[in-house]
Parts: sequence; C-alpha cells; structure tokens
Amino acid sequence: MRRLPLKSIVWLGIAVAASMAVGQAPQPSRPRPAAPKGVRAILDVAYVSGPKIHPLQKLDLYIPNDPIEPSRGPHPVIVYIHGGAWRGGDKRGCPAIPYAAKGYAVASVNYRLTQDATFPAQIEDCKAAIRWLRRNAKAFGLDADHVGAWGDSAGGHLVALLGTTGDVNDWDDDEAVSSRVQCVVDWYGPSDLAKMNAQAPSFGTIDHDAPDAPEGLLIGGPVQQNKDKAAKASPITYVTPDDAPFLIMHGDKDPLVPLPQSQTFADALKAAGVEVTFQTLPGAGHGGPAFSRPEARRAIEAFFDKHLKPPKPAEKPAPAGG
Repeated sequence: MRRLPLKSIVWLGIAVAASMAVGQAPQPSRPRPAAPKGVRAILDVAYVSGPKIHPLQKLDLYIPNDPIEPSRGPHPVIVYIHGGAWRGGDKRGCPAIPYAAKGYAVASVNYRLTQDATFPAQIEDCKAAIRWLRRNAKAFGLDADHVGAWGDSAGGHLVALLGTTGDVNDWDDDEAVSSRVQCVVDWYGPSDLAKMNAQAPSFGTIDHDAPDAPEGLLIGGPVQQNKDKAAKASPITYVTPDDAPFLIMHGDKDPLVPLPQSQTFADALKAAGVEVTFQTLPGAGHGGPAFSRPEARRAIEAFFDKHLKPPKPAEKPAPAGG
C-alpha cells in the first residue's frame, strides 16, 4: 500500500500551514456561522486565568435568549471540540450552533495545538473549559449537571477522552469542580493510537507510525517507539463501567482514521457495560455530507435530548370543579 507523505494530505479537518508561528491562533477554517435568531453569542471568552493565557484557550458561548422556564431549569450544554489533526481547525466551524435554538447552550472550544504543546495539553484545555462552564453556570443560565460533548476527528478523540476519564484526575487542576461529561457524540475520532497503522485500510493515505504523523506530533515521537505515551493518549485505555454514554459515527470509506478505531472502541465500551450506539455511515469518508444528512442529525438530537434534557416535573392535576 502506497501512502502519501504527511505534507501532501489534509487529515482530521483542515490543517494549518506548517509555517504558522508558535503561539499564534490559526486562521479560521471557515467563517463563523451566524447565531440563530433568538440566540446570544458571547465570543472569545478565556476559560483559564493567569498571566500565561494562550491565545487558543478561549471558547465561544451561544445561549438561548428566551427566558428560562422555571419548570425546566437552566439550559443543558453541548460542548463542541473541533478537529484538525490536533494541529489546525478552529472553534468557528461548529455544527452544534443550531442546537442553541433548540433549548441548549452551546460552547465551541479552541485548545492548544501540537506546534504549541504536546499531549496532554489538549485534553487539559478541554477539561479546563468544562470546569469554567460549571463555575460560571449560574451567571449564564447553564445546567451544570447536564453537559454533553461532541467532536469530530481529533476533536472526536478529545471528547472520547472526556467521556472515559471522568474518574481520572491527572489532567484537572481543580478537583473541586468536575470535568466529567454526561454524554459524548464521537465523530470518527482515533481511540487507540498505536493501532492506527495496523488498522489502516488499503486506500489509506497516511503512515501513522511516521515521526511526522499527527499522532507522533501529538505525543512527541513516533507511536511505535513511544507506546506508553500512545496508550496514555488513547481513550480506549480508560474504558470503565462508569463512562458516559456514547454515540459514535464513522464512515466506512474513511482513508484517514480507520473504521476499526471506532468499532473496537465501541466494543470495549459495550463490554464494560457502557451505553453505546455505533453507526457506520456507508460510503462516507472522513466527514463530509453524510454526517449532515437529516437521519444523522436526528440521531444526534435524540441522543442529546435523552441524556441532557431532564424530564419536566409531572403536572399537578387540576382541582375538581365545584
């Protein structure tokens, strides 16, 4: 199987130019979608504090403007983590924004990229963003008890880590505030970095074991020579029965993240007793129109509604007339 060199491909979303300056936020991969009518956008909010805030440690928050119904309580939250080979992408390209018109608050998160810091900086940032949302839940009308995560590709990897490491405190700088999420939508995210090459299809386009492969740049060296680091960065390492429920979607023609990455991950979750739904999208590649089809979006909405929207209190019967 002939695989193209890394510099000739685009993996896990839209990557940035190799010459991008360290510490500089990448150019947006696409314009920020307009907030839906009746939704308030609060942009570029730093979710960490202190003198060494990185330009990428910011999030965009979309909140329904409608008054919060006392019977329902505050808005559940969908946190979106973008893809881009852990080296590119931007929070502006957020497909979750329309859900802010459906009663959710939506947070789209940027995080430090591999040209700025190796793993675990990326998951540390994602967990810091979750904790910031919980600390500020009352101020923004957020439901701190109902936070879900959704990500694509490299973002799928990071949300899978969020879903499997709720019981791991290694990457939390404030254990008093939880970074656990209540459910995860994982779009074609890597789950076992050391097995990416072995699972690659015949039409794959990357040597995942190369020093300059995205996985190698993430952990700071070739994965086969750094298997301990690769395992520490792999969501499948942390699967336990108390993990969040998962909805996993993956195209069967994905040339970049092998389909077995999601299949084996779903099997591991199921074996541990975790609620998991795994959907293979026939003919779909690495993202693309198949993931925007109505049936895919209906499945996502139903999944979030099930796990993030608490049932309304039962209405009291009307008093008998007389």
